[in-house]
Amino acid sequence: MAHLIAIAASQAGPAHSFMTGEALRAAAERLGHHIALSVRSSLGAQGGWTDDELLRADAVIIAADMAVDRSGLPAARLHETTPGAVLADAADVVRAALARSGAGGASDGAVAAHGVPSPAAAAVPAVAAADAARPLRIVAITSCPTGVAHTFMAAEALEQGAQALGHTIKVETQGSVGAQNALTADEIAGADLVVIAADTQVDRARFAGKRLYATGTKAAIHDAAAVFAQAAAQAIVWGDAPAAGAAATPGAAPAGAAARSTERTGPYKHLMTGVSFMLPFVVAGGLLIALAFALGGIYVYDDAHQGTLGWTLFQIGAKAGFTLMLPALAGYIAFSIADRPGIAPGMIGGLLAGTVGAGFLGAIAAGFIAGYAVHWMNRAIRLPRTLDGLKPVLLLPLLGTLVVGVLMMMVIGKPMAGVMAALTEWLKGLQTGSAVLLGVILGAMMAFDMGGPVNKAAYVFSTTLIASGVANPMAATMAAGMVPPLGIALACWVFRSRFSAEEREASKAVAVLGLAFITEGAIPFVARDPLRVIPACMAGAAVTGGLSMMWNIGLQAPHGGVFVLAIPNAVNHVVLYALAIAAGTGVTALALGVLKRRVAVA
Repeated sequence: MAHLIAIAASQAGPAHSFMTGEALRAAAERLGHHIALSVRSSLGAQGGWTDDELLRADAVIIAADMAVDRSGLPAARLHETTPGAVLADAADVVRAALARSGAGGASDGAVAAHGVPSPAAAAVPAVAAADAARPLRIVAITSCPTGVAHTFMAAEALEQGAQALGHTIKVETQGSVGAQNALTADEIAGADLVVIAADTQVDRARFAGKRLYATGTKAAIHDAAAVFAQAAAQAIVWGDAPAAGAAATPGAAPAGAAARSTERTGPYKHLMTGVSFMLPFVVAGGLLIALAFALGGIYVYDDAHQGTLGWTLFQIGAKAGFTLMLPALAGYIAFSIADRPGIAPGMIGGLLAGTVGAGFLGAIAAGFIAGYAVHWMNRAIRLPRTLDGLKPVLLLPLLGTLVVGVLMMMVIGKPMAGVMAALTEWLKGLQTGSAVLLGVILGAMMAFDMGGPVNKAAYVFSTTLIASGVANPMAATMAAGMVPPLGIALACWVFRSRFSAEEREASKAVAVLGLAFITEGAIPFVARDPLRVIPACMAGAAVTGGLSMMWNIGLQAPHGGVFVLAIPNAVNHVVLYALAIAAGTGVTALALGVLKRRVAVA
């Protein structure tokens, strides 16, 4: 039996680092060797080795594509590789490390394996090296579609990452309650770098002339240090393109580089921007309708109740709140694509979609048509400089509205209305078996990537159906989204030996986040052990989603967690809903207890 020491570190984020380390551990143990492992990521260093283990080590494996501290490691027994090589064949990496451990003579930082150069020897752009060598003044903005969890988690990660690197930073959060910790003009003017970590459209006009780098909230949460390194190397000067022949700004990418950065662009981001602005209309409208039913009964909307408080609340919620939902969705999809000139065509297109019965499908189509049409016209229409001011206030809104309006009324409106009607009738007429299957799928999607594209796809599907009178998918989706953090918190309490003291302490806050339907509270636990935690969370969420659909539970509000249960008629079967959430929570906790290993006691 050989004795190994290993370091796993991936710039792709904590999850990739832990997967690399787990692969090395499993391969070494399968081959009958002892291994002491340290995983390095933005979450800090987990694991390690004793002085005795270091002295007895036959080989030291560094599986990293980022700089790691090698102080105290024996260069003669050092074997370097990459996380990709480990994930491809960890056993081969272990064998190669042991085979060359007696070679000796290799200087620290010069050893390479599998033809992969040492990370220390990799070429780094000069501007990145210069910026990395000095403290930077950074201003940042974070924003996510719902404006709750990812917005503030990304802000906290950026602040901690900047502090660790010696930078000064101020982060403005653009959450569901508006902008907080807002950046001043003086702070922006004095900044060396602007970082935008957002999954929605953020107005960048105030950053003209500043070096700007854009990415998503997940990248900031998982590895803020890597985000700052990439920002220093890839940031571009925001604003008008430089005049032809002008000298390039050091470190600035060519035109169009913003689209090639790690920022999430394209249809997904535009859709999420629309959803983020639509949600307040759905929440306000749905809860007012629920209160109306609680006060006046299920026929409160009849003219016989006209003038009563219940009838009034129904008019506000259904005729105003829900009516504005589709225009907001379409308008801000168009805004994300074409900026302010796209808002009016998008909103008018969304209103027309509701008028012709095309529903959320028509509104999404209207938003994209309006956005891309206005974006194209803005580039194609050339006016004298003296008349250029007419484009955003006259020509673009007029022509954009004309295009999307004619298409919606004469071409795509009726076909989409037919599709929407068929979808609505199919969902309303689902038999028990089919309904359970839909709930299982929605539940598993909610727990798969916890705030990522799959999670958001399930959420958007369910949210937009509320206005069509189909509330059951929303109930299944929210209940399933609460299960991962609640299941993890319960597992920390029941299966204490599977979690460290730090994790058990953190689980208290995670439980509160779960009760509030903030699925992202589970992310730190997922990052530490994704191969075990994600399947356990998906199993519990799928059970909850299936039970919710089987019991025909409907939810009128798209957010709020357990706190919305106190509102009369927001949920039609409160006790069964609580049982569905409890069942999924128990399944996740039990699965974690079975799958996770005992934590070694220090």
